[in-house]
Amino acid sequence: MNDLKRTTVIGMIIVLITGTLSHFVYDWTGQNLIAGLFTPVNESVWEHMKLLFFPMLIYSPVMVFKFRKEYPCITSGLFSGLLIGTLLIPLLYYAYTCVLGKDLLILDIGIFILSTVIAFWLSLKLTLSCKSQRYTALLCVLVCLLFICFLLFTYHAPDMDIFRDPSV
Repeated sequence: MNDLKRTTVIGMIIVLITGTLSHFVYDWTGQNLIAGLFTPVNESVWEHMKLLFFPMLIYSPVMVFKFRKEYPCITSGLFSGLLIGTLLIPLLYYAYTCVLGKDLLILDIGIFILSTVIAFWLSLKLTLSCKSQRYTALLCVLVCLLFICFLLFTYHAPDMDIFRDPSV
């Protein structure tokens, strides 16, 4: 189990670093449309969910291929953590901005870090307990749907607050 914990912590660190860097990729690439599908194109809450979602989604196969025999519940554990961590970003953001009446960069950064830590912690716990194993197919569908939503709504966002760039 030490190898699983170590790989989980490494994944968490990788997601924190790559998620942070991905915040700037769209501009670094000259606002490349393909880069924008996977990295934030504006400051909306929706776009910031990509900071966790795509790096963790890319790291997950590393863990699945490495541990699938020893830990058969790893896919459901990772997908549960991925979904919960991603959804915590808007939940926590709207909770604190409702209370404070404004957003603060330091709290936004803290939300990203906390959501990432919770995503990986939950993934580890559910991998070991197998409590989400029976929902693997549903979790896969939900991850795929969220993936598709990110692709669709990046350049064709519905007229809702979560998709609005507050800096505009």
